[in-house]
Amino acid sequence: MPVAFTFPGQGSQAVGMGKALAEAFPIARAVFEEVDEALGQKLSQVMWEGPQDMLTLTANAQPALMAASLAVVRVLESEADLDIARDVAFVAGHSLGEYSALAAAGSLSVADTARLLRIRGDAMQKAVPAGEGAMAAILGMDFEDAARVAAEAAEGEVCEAANDNGGGQVVVSGHRAAVERAVALAPQRGAKRAMLLPVSAPFHCSLMQPAADVMAEALSTVAIAAPKAPLVANVHARAVTDPQVIRDGLVRQVTGTVRWRECVAFMAGEGVDSFYELGSGKVLTGLAKRIVAGASAQAVGAPEDVAAYKASRGL
Repeated sequence: MPVAFTFPGQGSQAVGMGKALAEAFPIARAVFEEVDEALGQKLSQVMWEGPQDMLTLTANAQPALMAASLAVVRVLESEADLDIARDVAFVAGHSLGEYSALAAAGSLSVADTARLLRIRGDAMQKAVPAGEGAMAAILGMDFEDAARVAAEAAEGEVCEAANDNGGGQVVVSGHRAAVERAVALAPQRGAKRAMLLPVSAPFHCSLMQPAADVMAEALSTVAIAAPKAPLVANVHARAVTDPQVIRDGLVRQVTGTVRWRECVAFMAGEGVDSFYELGSGKVLTGLAKRIVAGASAQAVGAPEDVAAYKASRGL
């Protein structure tokens, strides 16, 4: 059965994530220690003890989610004889999860990934002054219609489709007033519901260009290897393996749409019927089931999930 590994994005963080795994498996604990050392910060303490508002800070949440995901990968390699090159058809991650996917597939070192995500989180937070941007979820509307609502609501400001999550869920991003207009307009255009999201900046829209510039510089100094399993990239919604294409895609995804629905559909079209979400939460697991009828989707983040993974793979 062809398998894809997916890696969650911002919003999936929760105080306590990864703690049980670290307590059960020394190899998981080593990942958290490596990230702490790379950042010069006890991020693992924030992850396990909170407070929630400190963990939710973009500059903490991004490397923390990666650390939780990579701890799962290392445990599966140790406990379930996982070989990504042999056992996984594709890797993919939602926004920052793309960095986790690349670290899992050996394209980036864990330490480099942690530092890049700290830079990315800081740059995205600083790109737009607090309060000037917003994001909103539009539910029960397909991507093309939601993009039209965003364009209509812009009225000379920025309002763009940021995430095509699938299952009738599209996120728009931009100037706060324009996003608020989109929230009011969407139900009139056929959406079931629209709501502002509790986020600290308007991610994945053209207002993030300053952050994209920062990431272009940061990524230019980091070694990227070809992944052991092809990456299905956010901005391409297809498999890529060339390091320069990967590097360019990581820059473009700061301002570009996360084409998650198309990414999952691409993998299913290539024969994938089992999706494993590695790390914190189950958001991508739910989306996979909504995007691909009959797909098997399973989240792996705690010791009991590792046991369930082994059982599902006949180990």
